[in-house]
Amino acid sequence: MSKFAKAGVAKKVMDEAKKPQNQKKIKDAISSFSNRGKGGTTKRP
Repeated sequence: MSKFAKAGVAKKVMDEAKKPQNQKKIKDAISSFSNRGKGGTTKRP
């Protein structure tokens, strides 16, 4: 990918992340991902 294409994609991602409805989706995704690592703390024999 060229620098210009990467810059365009990064700008689109940042613009989408600023939208309130997308911020909720991002927060939910992050919390579910972090909770996934915390679950199942029992060790298998």
